[in-house]
Amino acid sequence: MQKNKGKGGKNRKRGKNDADDEKRELIFKEDEQEYAQVIRVLGNGRCETCCIDGLQRLGHIRER
Repeated sequence: MQKNKGKGGKNRKRGKNDADDEKRELIFKEDEQEYAQVIRVLGNGRCETCCIDGLQRLGHIRER
């Protein structure tokens, strides 16, 4: 019997070139908000972040 060496069929070929190259406008921070870099995603819309002031905080990703 021959070995299966393929990587998928038509469905893989359709979704393979789905790159998001859209530029989004930067939303500036409001009062009581900070910019931060996500260190680890914890799930349930929460993440561990490193803020500009050097502190690690628990962040909340808002719903759209």
